[in-house]
Amino acid sequence: MRYSTMLVALLALAAGGWAYLAEPSDGVSLCRSAQGYLQSLSAEQRAKTQLPFDTPQRMGWHFIPKDERKGLQVKEMSPAQRDAAHQLLKNALSSVGYEKATKIMSLEKILLELEKARTGSPLRDSERYFFTIFGEPTEDKRWGLSVEGHHLSLNFVVDKGAVVASTPAFFGTNPAEVKNEIAGSLPVGTRILAKEERLAFDLLNSLDETQRRTALIADTAPREIRAAGEVEPPREPAVGLAVPQLNDAQRRTLRELVEAYLENMLPEVREKRAADIREAGVDNVYFAWAGAAHPGVGHYYRVQGPTFLIEFVNTQPDAAGNPANHIHCVWRDMRGDFGLPLPPK
Repeated sequence: MRYSTMLVALLALAAGGWAYLAEPSDGVSLCRSAQGYLQSLSAEQRAKTQLPFDTPQRMGWHFIPKDERKGLQVKEMSPAQRDAAHQLLKNALSSVGYEKATKIMSLEKILLELEKARTGSPLRDSERYFFTIFGEPTEDKRWGLSVEGHHLSLNFVVDKGAVVASTPAFFGTNPAEVKNEIAGSLPVGTRILAKEERLAFDLLNSLDETQRRTALIADTAPREIRAAGEVEPPREPAVGLAVPQLNDAQRRTLRELVEAYLENMLPEVREKRAADIREAGVDNVYFAWAGAAHPGVGHYYRVQGPTFLIEFVNTQPDAAGNPANHIHCVWRDMRGDFGLPLPPK
């Protein structure tokens, strides 16, 4: 989908809450691309990439460098198989989300170059991303998909041709802004997650003194998002500044910030997430901040409502030592990730 077309479908401010303009979706394409991917593989490769839907491995996720992961990595695929895997990823995300995901993969080339003199550094490899299918990806069954590697963890459940779960959805960047010229990689100045950071600063800097005191939950940003790698999202109540405490311009900025995450997903997923926010009450959405009020120093925010949680942290230096130039951000479902309802507290 072209970006200009997607803009037409972004969240619009409507009476009583946020609404999505209708746009056709095609979850069936995701099933068919999963089938095409599996058909391209050898029996040995298929045994690696296809696991039972009810395996506990489906709920195992993380974005840190790891020696071992579930699934089949891109490095082990032929060119035709890589094309099939990328077609599957394209059909799991919007064009914007797919571009972010593939650029995140390419950042590994920058890390490899910047860290080549270090000993004991984690493995950096733009082909070390793993595809896993859980169950049989047919239009009449329930099945799952994971695409994961360093700074990327995407998890989906599809039921009868419709995406019914799409969390955790994690994107990370190191560097957040490319500041070193590396041949064959992304150009200097590239910021893959620019909107996710800029719009949050815009909202923070628009707050008056009273609003900022309410939004600020800590003077120092945490080093990491909460519950990283855990099956359940954090269950603490929302804190910070509620939507009714914002003026109209600030509400628009907050909506645009949420859109920066929604736009990564398929139309049907974006529409369902937006409808859930609206039905649960936009007035129940909170914005919270911790850390510095300007780039280059550790900062963190969360946006939380009854149905969703966004967390963003930028505190770590990049591989070249530039401070607070290393982003982790995630969208989680407050009712349960991986299509699993949360147990009672």
